[in-house]
Amino acid sequence: MPDEPKTLDPAPAPTPATATTTRNSSAPALASGFPQASASRWTLGLVTVGLVLAALNLRPAITSLGALLEEVSAGLHMSGTVAGVLTSVPPLCFAVFGITAPRLARRFGPVAVVCAGMAAIFAGLAVRPFASGTAGFLAASALALMGIALSNVLMPVIVKRYFPDRVGTMTGLYSMALALGTSVAAAATVPMTEALGGDWRAGLGVWAVVAALAVLPWIPLLRDRDRDRGGLPTRAGRATGKATASAVPLDTAPAPRVTRSRTAWALGCFFGLQATGAYITMGWMPQIFRDAGVPASTAGVLLAVTMVMGVPLAFVIPRLATRMKTQGPIVVALGLCGLGGYTGLFFAPASGAWIWAVLLGVSNCAFPLALTMIGMRSRTGAGVVRLSAFAQSVGYLISIPGPLLVGVLYQHSGGWGLPIALMGGLMVPQMIIGTLAGRDRTVEDEC
Repeated sequence: MPDEPKTLDPAPAPTPATATTTRNSSAPALASGFPQASASRWTLGLVTVGLVLAALNLRPAITSLGALLEEVSAGLHMSGTVAGVLTSVPPLCFAVFGITAPRLARRFGPVAVVCAGMAAIFAGLAVRPFASGTAGFLAASALALMGIALSNVLMPVIVKRYFPDRVGTMTGLYSMALALGTSVAAAATVPMTEALGGDWRAGLGVWAVVAALAVLPWIPLLRDRDRDRGGLPTRAGRATGKATASAVPLDTAPAPRVTRSRTAWALGCFFGLQATGAYITMGWMPQIFRDAGVPASTAGVLLAVTMVMGVPLAFVIPRLATRMKTQGPIVVALGLCGLGGYTGLFFAPASGAWIWAVLLGVSNCAFPLALTMIGMRSRTGAGVVRLSAFAQSVGYLISIPGPLLVGVLYQHSGGWGLPIALMGGLMVPQMIIGTLAGRDRTVEDEC
């Protein structure tokens, strides 16, 4: 997020990644049309810490629940269909609340919105274990997911605002932290629950402590809310075309109407298909392994293996993507790994469990790739804000039926064959649409 101020630090020397990207049409998105926030090294360091801690908290609310879904369902007397609804709540909240992020960021500043988002995650995770019924549990979960949704949209905005010449590196850093938080929550929730007496409520509640830590780095950055809003034109600034005394526009061009861009729609659909696979995996994969005879603790570790694959790859893939003219080859490679993983789950879920977990983990790295492409498919700051909100909101709307449909198919077919076939089949359109989204163009050109 942004900061507008006092002394402008000298621009860092171009990295190899920057030098490479300036040779293609993505370069303006990384180096021009989006002035870097005037910030001291202390501020940039604080932003980096804030990004990492925030990213660590963007998935534990979901994967910790996936590891204990059977216990939560039994404790709250949920049917398979209701449990499917529960696994569909994250993308629903991301779609509904994510679309509000640009407006809130213009009004209060991106730093303030992310800080509030981290506080909402903490509050939701702290209240959720005390819910006595499904409705209360869903409401507390929705509060945490609202905070995640706002932060999801604004993370690329912060990266591009503070680190315009290091989009790939910084996107990789917070994507790696996101994958780490996801995998640790998946692996550690069951053992922690057992260590705390076997109560699933205690096992879920412990993640509120981690969320509380994520609020702290953003508080010092709230000192000047107007300066924080510097990257987002105020209403007066948009009306007059001039900067106000307290806010400097990101660029002189108006924000593009991304709904007119084929690339924006392709990126939104790609985001939705990869999110569908990710949330089905996080919500149902432990149960698939448990039904195949794998112990509960091992099933949680297998999910953690899937998630932890994103730690190194989430750092490598964005850097690789920014060096390539088009990102289609990466999209296809990740999709083929997903096809292999789902094929293995279909024919031999228990005997090859570790291999399938690794392949699906590689496939799930379509998420940091999608985030990187959001930064590369727009030349201007206003364009990134609009494109991030649009692609993520459209994407999460598309992903809502997936986990619910898997729950319904599982309950009515009596097995995992049909749901797994559905998951594997979705890889084909994901590869096609992702290749279209990865073409060398920007939304400003199409609008």
